[in-house]
Amino acid sequence: MQTAATPLSSLFTAKPADSEKRSSLGARRRHIRIRRQMVGYICISYFVDALLLAVYAETGAISWAIAPAYLVCGIGSALGFGVLYETRLSKRFTDDFLVIPQAVVGLMIMLAFAWLAPQAGFLFLCNLFIVFSFSSLRASARETAVVWTAMAIGLLVLFLGGEKPIGLPLATFPDRIATMLAFALTIGRCMFIGIFSNSLRESLYNKSRQLKEAYRRIEELAELDELTGSFNRRCIMRMLDDEVARAQRNKTPCSVALIDLDWFKRINDSHGHPIGDEVLRTFAITVFANIRGIDRFGRYGGEEFLLIMPETPSAAAANILDRLRLIVAELDWSAFSSGMAVTISAGVAELNATETPDALLARVDEALYVAKEAGRNQVARA
Repeated sequence: MQTAATPLSSLFTAKPADSEKRSSLGARRRHIRIRRQMVGYICISYFVDALLLAVYAETGAISWAIAPAYLVCGIGSALGFGVLYETRLSKRFTDDFLVIPQAVVGLMIMLAFAWLAPQAGFLFLCNLFIVFSFSSLRASARETAVVWTAMAIGLLVLFLGGEKPIGLPLATFPDRIATMLAFALTIGRCMFIGIFSNSLRESLYNKSRQLKEAYRRIEELAELDELTGSFNRRCIMRMLDDEVARAQRNKTPCSVALIDLDWFKRINDSHGHPIGDEVLRTFAITVFANIRGIDRFGRYGGEEFLLIMPETPSAAAANILDRLRLIVAELDWSAFSSGMAVTISAGVAELNATETPDALLARVDEALYVAKEAGRNQVARA
């Protein structure tokens, strides 16, 4: 004698509400951490430039006032945006990272100091590449065009509005060291922004995959009966409509069976509803294990199940149901409760050429009634 299939504790486990809250809180914390990292990177970048400007000031290439003024403007702007982050005022904007406003402010700082200290103008112009690399993290095509236009106007004023040439300090050995570092660090910072951008893209890609998986899970839950894992009534009825239409279009046979667990109310009353639920689950698992891949099985209601068998004439369908009947009857149901036995009755009908799904179901239901009236634990053909 076969042994009843092990009951499924749950086919789909819902995510607890407190877990969802923790996930949301974790996402907010990651968001804050990324924004703080961005502010920190910007401050470090301005500090590095200020050190290079200090070298130029030491060699006499520029005034000593330029380096601290540049550092105050740069770090001041970064911390100002940081305050907007921390006070959540940035949430009022579409881009709560404020990448484009930061890029515009950075652009203005670079062009202003290139005008004030043209002897070291190349350093500020190099930083324009960093500003645009940073803005590319979130900028749309329109925003990029706006920033580029503002930069072009600023460069126009810088190059044509003054007589002082844009300098490249190379007069002394320290100047050359500082200039070399400026080039190397500019390229390095652009590469770092590229790596940072790639990590963000990977994070977004992973989130997108998780969302798609969650959406697929929701779709499955919307189609499945929570207790048995079979298709729910709405889904199986839609499948019946589709299979009827396909069979009539292709002129192929299609049979449908309505299956009922015999005396199921007695099982619930005698052994309890938890045992009744396990019986339903085990029955569904047994059916799944013994039907074809093209067959469709769903819970019609209560202890009644609908089995759609495409490309199957009535006689073959009746044989399939009789085999299922024997398998179910031979299971060791006493594993759930001592002395318990479970059998099924089924009505089977083959689709007629011009028959509607409702008419077919009516004939199947009549056949099931005949099987019950004849003593149950049998299959009747319409």
